[in-house]
Amino acid sequence: MTERSDDDIPLVHRAQQGDFAAFESLLSRYERRIYRLARRIVGQVQDAEEVVQQTFLSVIEHLKGFREEALFSTWLTRIATNHALALLRKRSQQRTVPLADDRTSDADQGVPHPQFIAQWRETPEEIASRHETRELLDRALEQLDEKYRLVFLLRDVEGLSTNETAEALDISPANVKVRLLRARLMLRERLTLQFGDEATRVFPGHKH
Repeated sequence: MTERSDDDIPLVHRAQQGDFAAFESLLSRYERRIYRLARRIVGQVQDAEEVVQQTFLSVIEHLKGFREEALFSTWLTRIATNHALALLRKRSQQRTVPLADDRTSDADQGVPHPQFIAQWRETPEEIASRHETRELLDRALEQLDEKYRLVFLLRDVEGLSTNETAEALDISPANVKVRLLRARLMLRERLTLQFGDEATRVFPGHKH
């Protein structure tokens, strides 16, 4: 969840005035969160650490320009996302399709139909309380196409708005909405493979 702005602003003001201890407090508050986001986007530990370093260097350089038009945590997330995406683009320069591909095609395509539909053996609350659920979610996220994973991370994990996500990924808000819906459906299907009750499985196109 996004932290409340009044938790950060006093530290931000002190850091803007040159209080390095306040700046260190801000960074320590968000270091693990930024690393986790970077690791989920770029995959590799070394690359994630580089994203964290570049993010904090950017914060040092631009903190005085922070105008409180958004939460500090949101502003920080945007910076980290931009650095992570820049690293991905650098790493995939040989691709024929860029990360921010076709701005209109997503909204024109239909929603995919799940291939595995079943009732879950446990309630979502029971599943969420299990220790291994986060690890399972991370593995499911890794299996998603990059464009769906990024939208899910920014919208549902980091709490950015549709417009903020669109701006960060350089795609339209309509595409953000479509990609988020697809990501949620694909993640649910992958988790259903783990938690679904095979006895209740419904096959697409099957008539009762």
